[in-house]
Amino acid sequence: MIDIKNIFGKKEKKIMNYSDFWTWFQKHEKSFFNVVNNNKDIEKNFFDKISLRLSELKDGYFFLTGMFDDNTVELVFTADGNPKNIVFVEELVENAPKINGWIFTALKPATDIEKVTINMEGYEFDSENLFFYSNDYADFPDEVDICVIYNEMTEENKQQTGNGSYIFIDNYLGELAFLNNIDNIKFISRNEAEKELIPISKLRDFLTWRQKEFIEKYSGLRHNTENDSYSSLEAILNNGRPLVAIVNSTLLDWDCKASHPWILKVEINYDGNDNNGMPDEITYELLNEFEELIMAELKDFDGYLNIGRQTADNSREIYFACKDFRKPSKILHDLTQKYSGKLDLNYDIYKDKYWQSFERFRPR
Repeated sequence: MIDIKNIFGKKEKKIMNYSDFWTWFQKHEKSFFNVVNNNKDIEKNFFDKISLRLSELKDGYFFLTGMFDDNTVELVFTADGNPKNIVFVEELVENAPKINGWIFTALKPATDIEKVTINMEGYEFDSENLFFYSNDYADFPDEVDICVIYNEMTEENKQQTGNGSYIFIDNYLGELAFLNNIDNIKFISRNEAEKELIPISKLRDFLTWRQKEFIEKYSGLRHNTENDSYSSLEAILNNGRPLVAIVNSTLLDWDCKASHPWILKVEINYDGNDNNGMPDEITYELLNEFEELIMAELKDFDGYLNIGRQTADNSREIYFACKDFRKPSKILHDLTQKYSGKLDLNYDIYKDKYWQSFERFRPR
């Protein structure tokens, strides 16, 4: 365990909120400025220190920095593309004080494509050697599925050139636009391309048009689950233990799934080895109590749909389809802290615009 006293010379007050972090940051900002300005091992002398302090609030903060001009450092806080951490990065920067010589930015910003050039492992990625096209699927008309083509990609260098192409797109579009506007992305060679290639410089306009179309189609759309039907499903796992699921069968047949593209998955682990992998009575009550608290916060008329739950093999999973990722992130973070020591739980938020991860609950 790293001792904060060893890093900063004296015992530091524990960071309890954003204000505490920024108060601490202001005490050290001049030394941090000099580290960045003189490029003095930024990882060790700057990033490691702020990462340690922010981890007292929560994990999931990442950083980029550099000189904005001769007298100003820009510090970019990023969630590294993880939806469940976006809101906390945004809140951190919203609470940042004005500090002379510093600019604080939430999430990696979009960049003028003419200013984006990535040099990586001997390859250069720019607007001249990258192209794209979109794949269209009749069953998933709102899915934004993109193929990106790099001129020099071969079977042998696919991993390196794919990574470089990804970094280029991430820098070009910006973190939030990449997350919101692309559902699936694949990096391929010219030989693999199946459609006419479009210059990568047109990608941003294409995505803006698709997102505008999507918002106009689904804006404000909600589903009232009060009269929905539910199905109880049972199965036997390969290890012989039972699986029990309860799912909203009306929602699985809903034709507007894409309006709620963000899936919240909550996993709670427990010791059910004496009960064939199922919870005992006390655990069962605690699991239900926890689920009811989520449902009290994430309501259908606000854009959060409880798809169902699955219980098996020492684990319960709870699923919601959500119109956005910010509120679920906040609610689950708070509940995770509230039930720390009572429940072994974790959660994830991912995009699945047509809820394909729940096809397994459909009758076959």
